[in-house]
Amino acid sequence: MPMAADDIAALIREGIPDATVEITDLAGDGDHYAARVTSESFRGMSRIAQQRAVYAALGGRMGGVLHALQLTTAVPN
Repeated sequence: MPMAADDIAALIREGIPDATVEITDLAGDGDHYAARVTSESFRGMSRIAQQRAVYAALGGRMGGVLHALQLTTAVPN
């Protein structure tokens, strides 16, 4: 069973409490999402480190219940 967008956002916010999370269902099937995660805690981190932080917040669900996630990370302006 696919993950709901709200569940994905909640997991990310739980792991990165100051994050602003925007989730978009790319295919309308509840299985292919895009996420934009903005967090001050990303400041000074490489993009790879930022993305690893998001994947860590998802707790290993990538490739399982969460099939596909197009991820964009950013630091607030």
